[in-house]
Amino acid sequence: MQKILSIIESIAHEKNISVDNAMEAFKEALSNTAKRLVGEEGTYEVEIDPDEQSYHIYKVLTVVPDNDPRLEEDPDSYIPMEEAVEYDPDIEPGDQIRSEIHLEEYGRTAAANLFQELEYHIQRRIEQDLFEKYKSRVGSIIIGTVSRVDDAGNTYVEIGELSGILSQRNRIKGESFKTGDTLKALLRFVTIDPKYGMYLELTRTSPKFLEELMKREVPEIQDGAVEIVSAARIPGERAKVALKSDRPDIDPIGAAVGQRGVRINAVSAELCGENIDCIEYSAIPEIFITRALSPAIVQSVRIENNNTADQKAIVDITADQKAKAIGKSGINIRLASMLTKYQIELNEVEGVTERAPEAGKNQEKTKDLSALENLFK
Repeated sequence: MQKILSIIESIAHEKNISVDNAMEAFKEALSNTAKRLVGEEGTYEVEIDPDEQSYHIYKVLTVVPDNDPRLEEDPDSYIPMEEAVEYDPDIEPGDQIRSEIHLEEYGRTAAANLFQELEYHIQRRIEQDLFEKYKSRVGSIIIGTVSRVDDAGNTYVEIGELSGILSQRNRIKGESFKTGDTLKALLRFVTIDPKYGMYLELTRTSPKFLEELMKREVPEIQDGAVEIVSAARIPGERAKVALKSDRPDIDPIGAAVGQRGVRINAVSAELCGENIDCIEYSAIPEIFITRALSPAIVQSVRIENNNTADQKAIVDITADQKAKAIGKSGINIRLASMLTKYQIELNEVEGVTERAPEAGKNQEKTKDLSALENLFK
């Protein structure tokens, strides 16, 4: 028992927890051991002196008047004045008497109980440290190795000291994994289950996963020059991302797409070929909704209930653009609604929308140089 503090420090290094946490676990183990041996209802204090490599356990009794009802309710925590004066003639009600307990006097029983308590509390500290470590990483990308896939389609991933679970509903439709595969997913939350212990719940279907992948691929997003305002996706099919930049020298869409689409294609490949539309954000709802409905060209947008949770936008659109606005199986309008947080209602109007001719295509070149000459006057 004289070397116990040195042993606690060794345990702290072995289990990769702080010495302070190990000492707190030791104090709880000492207190609980004393309760088992002396009395469960008592009040105990533990003092540790790291300089002298010693510890002391005290049972604390509070002095109360002789007729105090607490003496009957909790006799292990209170002592009557009549008995207390035998320890100190100057003692008064409210003072405390501390009597030291020596575990060595209880022999092997004390050692066995202390070992069990210490093992339990050290394990709790390890779990608490792991919980805090991974809790701070919630919302970030985790990389691990697939250990097994069960019959229900749940994928189990080894991530450092813990195991992660990618359930079938959090997996992109059509993708599959096998043992030994390296898997990249978003940490959704940390769970402590009484049956399975602590594990990490992973997802590959969250819009946040798309955002984190883009941060990794686009340096301008990583350093804050380009901001992802919002993202919406139907996993494995299509996604829309709203981007903005406060710097006039940076094109947020060009930065996200990359030269010849290399950046956005890398993100799409990780998401099983998901088609990703990058849209420039606007603080003006009408403009933002117009861009979100791309590739459809709309005639006008009217906002209703702008100050309520049930925000609604009425979009006037010609018949030839309506199918584009809705998209296959309604995917385009659903994504636009999720991206802008507006309930979008299409209102068909008469007419045909004509796209502006592309620059330089089927256009006659002017030979009039008067405008150019005026620049140099």
